[in-house]
Amino acid sequence: MTRLSIDLETYSSRDIKKVGTYAYVDAPDFEILLFGFAFDEDPVQVIDLAQGEKLPADVLRALFSPDVLKTAYNANFEMTCLSKYFKKKLNAGQWSCTSVLALTLGLPGYLAGVAQALNFPDDKQKMSIGRRLIEYFCKPCKPTKTNGGRLRNLPQHDGKKWELFKQYCGQDVEVERTILNKLDRFRPNEKEQRLWELDQKIVSAGILIDRVLVENAIKCDEQIKKDAMQQLKDITGLDNPNSVDQIKSWLEFATGVRVPSLTKSVAQEMLQSDLPVNIKRVLELKLLISKTSVKKYSAMIVAACSDDRIRGLLQFYGANRTGRWAGRVVQVHNLPQNHLPDLDDARNLVRNGDFDMLDMLYPNVSDVLSQLIRTALIASPGRTFIVADFSAIEARIIAWLAGERWRQEVFATTGKIYEASAAKMFHVPIEEVTKGSTLRQKGKVAELALGYQGGVGALKQMGADKMGLADDELTDIVTKWRKASPKIVQFWWDVEAAAKEAIGKRTTVQYRHGIAFQFEAGMLFIRLPSGRRIAYAKPRLEDNSMGRTSITYLGVNQNNKSWCRLETYGGKLVENIVQATARDCLAEAMLKLDAAGYKILMHVHDEVIIEAEPVAGELERVIKIMSENVSWNRGLKLDADGYTTPYYRKD
Repeated sequence: MTRLSIDLETYSSRDIKKVGTYAYVDAPDFEILLFGFAFDEDPVQVIDLAQGEKLPADVLRALFSPDVLKTAYNANFEMTCLSKYFKKKLNAGQWSCTSVLALTLGLPGYLAGVAQALNFPDDKQKMSIGRRLIEYFCKPCKPTKTNGGRLRNLPQHDGKKWELFKQYCGQDVEVERTILNKLDRFRPNEKEQRLWELDQKIVSAGILIDRVLVENAIKCDEQIKKDAMQQLKDITGLDNPNSVDQIKSWLEFATGVRVPSLTKSVAQEMLQSDLPVNIKRVLELKLLISKTSVKKYSAMIVAACSDDRIRGLLQFYGANRTGRWAGRVVQVHNLPQNHLPDLDDARNLVRNGDFDMLDMLYPNVSDVLSQLIRTALIASPGRTFIVADFSAIEARIIAWLAGERWRQEVFATTGKIYEASAAKMFHVPIEEVTKGSTLRQKGKVAELALGYQGGVGALKQMGADKMGLADDELTDIVTKWRKASPKIVQFWWDVEAAAKEAIGKRTTVQYRHGIAFQFEAGMLFIRLPSGRRIAYAKPRLEDNSMGRTSITYLGVNQNNKSWCRLETYGGKLVENIVQATARDCLAEAMLKLDAAGYKILMHVHDEVIIEAEPVAGELERVIKIMSENVSWNRGLKLDADGYTTPYYRKD
């Protein structure tokens, strides 16, 4: 099939990093400046649309022809821009995304990073000057006397830069094409392409926001912080109590104790100590004005398109090890939960702008606003949301893959894994592990922390030390949990041994449930039960600092985003396998739901949000579809639950 590689350079007054692709393209002043392209291995050409050049007839035909595969790095951007340009939605089934291909192989998520990771020669690398050229031509500029007060730089304002910009666009086409040629043999299977096409359908549909609620929540928050700031000034006498340095100095003077920092955790710790009322009030007010969770309301406003829908909330294969989706723009993966028993009442007060009544009824209005963030995402008029999610999906998968039978029996019956785990660990009847009991708390924290070879540190990360448990008690929990789940422990060792054998012998090692460890073309691939593969670039067996042979590979360091050598081990590999399998279960469910005619607007972790007619029985049908096994996960005890709601919330 003929292939058309494409790269665009564009202008919009909106900041794409803040508003996302769809709101960026939705701006009234959006335009495509340059259209870079190449058919197959033909020379790259750049069409100067900004200066009146027209797209060639063969390019126009190719853009709408099913016989031509269109490729781009982050193809969603090119498709969205061209759909706006032609006033016609392009068919995602005719496109392939080179960024997704790179991500499936564990490579960086940006064009320059992939070219560098693959050690391309200089003439196949992205031009470093690109960022400055984009700043000059693709964004508004500040009016000055020197530039005649203009708000935007056009080609005629710097001809040399413009010619360089055209070279830059053409070079991006060359780099994208080179990446595709290098990686094309690792292209994901047809199902993954269908899933990407469904993803494009979901992110382009978007989800409606309640603009009235959002705008009033912002006004309410501004009023709260204004009042808090005045109270801080009255108590401290400071000109700018929003200054961390000024508040720290005041606190040190008032308490006689040095305050090294004033982070949220430090302030909360100080509030637990024996301090005068006025000092505690200062700390409370400081926490209040620094609260950032309500900033998501502002993010919703700027990201909303002209029809009040937010689009592009998810990135396909955003977690490039497991293939899970990543949140974008508003970051729906970390929205505050809601626990208000009278959620509707609180929501209506904010929506109606009745802030005085809100203040009378709720002691912490800022917390109320945080809990209402989810509810700003609403179903279209006359429709409702069906929200359904998998129950304890990771715990079910690890029990299935490891062959831990007692766990599978729990999931086939009561599903009460926290209670069953505590009963197994502490050798007591499950009836004694009641809700709210210390035993259940220990079972819960153990289940959340220890499945992937975690120890005392993992328990503390889950807050086990905040339960008043000493280190020796935490060590005892680790020991008891591992004794209660020997098959999972063996699973860690088996996976690590299989990966090491595949790397050391440059071979394929088969495992159960269709899992296999494959060394191929300098990569370690782990084939999942679904048949999809996850990748580890240039793996090695090396002695670590503890004198133990460990597995290392090249990947993206999540702390500083650098491309470097990382270390892994059995439990971490198991975590990747389990989370990737959970992703595949969600993918299967979404493909089936879409085929059944359901309109998926969003999905968060293991949960789908569907917009539907308020018809009886639809929720039960959705849950049934999600709970059904497919050929590759027979034996996995899937279960789903859900509810209907006019706005998004946690049930």
